[in-house]
Amino acid sequence: MQEIKTDRVVIVGAGLGALYAALKLAPTPVVMISPEPLGQGASSAWAQGGVAAAMADYDSPEAHAKDTLSAGAGTVDPKIAQLVTKEARDHILDLTTLGTPFDRTPDGDYVLSREAAHSYARVVRVKGDQAGAEIMAALIEAVAETPSIQVLEGCMAVSLDTDGERVTGVAITESDRDISDPIMLRGSAYLLAGGGSGGLYALTTNPQRIRGQVIGMAARAGALIADAEFVQFHPTAMDVGEDPAPLATEALRGEGATLINADGVRFMCDVHPDAELAPRDIVARAVFAELQAGRRPMLDTRDAIGAEITDLFPSVAQYCRRNGIDPVKEPIPVAPAAHYHMGGIATDAEGRASLTNMWVCGEASSTGLHGSNRLASNGLLEALVFARICATTIAKTVSCESTAEITAEFKGSGRDADVSLVAELRATMSKNVGVIRNAQGLETALRDIARIDAQAQSENLRNMCATATLIAAAALARKESRGAHERSDFPDLATGPGERSMMTLTQAQHIRAQALDAKEMT
Repeated sequence: MQEIKTDRVVIVGAGLGALYAALKLAPTPVVMISPEPLGQGASSAWAQGGVAAAMADYDSPEAHAKDTLSAGAGTVDPKIAQLVTKEARDHILDLTTLGTPFDRTPDGDYVLSREAAHSYARVVRVKGDQAGAEIMAALIEAVAETPSIQVLEGCMAVSLDTDGERVTGVAITESDRDISDPIMLRGSAYLLAGGGSGGLYALTTNPQRIRGQVIGMAARAGALIADAEFVQFHPTAMDVGEDPAPLATEALRGEGATLINADGVRFMCDVHPDAELAPRDIVARAVFAELQAGRRPMLDTRDAIGAEITDLFPSVAQYCRRNGIDPVKEPIPVAPAAHYHMGGIATDAEGRASLTNMWVCGEASSTGLHGSNRLASNGLLEALVFARICATTIAKTVSCESTAEITAEFKGSGRDADVSLVAELRATMSKNVGVIRNAQGLETALRDIARIDAQAQSENLRNMCATATLIAAAALARKESRGAHERSDFPDLATGPGERSMMTLTQAQHIRAQALDAKEMT
């Protein structure tokens, strides 16, 4: 395999966490591995709601941490929650300095929205539902002006090289459908910031390339994975047949939009005291129940927002237009869709993974902030906080202040023969590892994943299968219902305090093998 050696820090990914970390590492030289042109293909750019932060006088980091703990249903690390919420305000001010045009009141204060399970309005937004795209635009502009940052566009990481304990390299290939021969890139340190796993599901709000590859890549190298079973399903993805599904942001419900079914019944009032602003897992299950019962669930913005939806929520209005929906006159059909993975590569409070010389931030990580159910708009916040933490820690371990840019010349090509297998993987994940789970479905999924894994011809699909195996195996091992993990055969919380799950790929594969053995014995 061709090798490239550099003194640069290698950052896998090009979303908010990766960009922010690269800026915070400056002047330490870095090289970013970006599968798409900057700003495209990253989940961060699609984030509509905004960033949660206690910015108002009536609010506090302590109240924000309390809401985070409550939403996380017993498995949030309280020290991490306190750390992240305490730093939130500082990052909003920093993004403002970098040029993010946050919405302001006539008096110059930040416009704050209330979202599900928040005690107060504390979500800082941009142009209503443009937060992710606008923050990314500000960061991309800053990156372009920072000489220490090199971006390799059009390539993706497919595997890690280790000496058993320490990461020593990352293999990269071209990221289009022509498969090139990999190049082993060896840097001074490695930061994984390559997104989550929502695209492993057939119905998802995530960009098409975000399918758990970075988590799987790390797991295959031996990294410890935490809370893999906890996948958040957004309750109001637009049910219009698009892949990915457009998102009807939670901020709509914060402005008073209601959930109704085909009979016109507002069903959340009978489910939870907070109705549409209940925690996401509760709302998602209620929407799923209406869908399963044949009573098409819909989001009704007509009375609460009306014609203002075009100005207040331009992305949602655009999605409606292209699907022939007039939200001023008719409700928007919705369904739960895989949206955010609370699980990921286990990290400590400084962003370090179990493999040395590797750090992780953003959705690929599992820091302990989200527990079993992420509090709305804490995702971008966590990415910001840990991007800076990782950058600060990495900077202490490397000494290079300048180095030449690298050139990657890929050779060889082939066609991606795994397209149909990817579709099969996504189908079994949605059917058997979705909003409601049980042992029979999870064992079926593990057998399906094993078969697909055995037929995989690309490292990309093998990485997907590794993450899918971890999600399904951890879900099978957790014999309770907690947060976003709902078992119809174990509907109650387990007794005692909630515990996070920690699992290696080897352990998950053992559970998968047991599912295969059980099938053979029947």
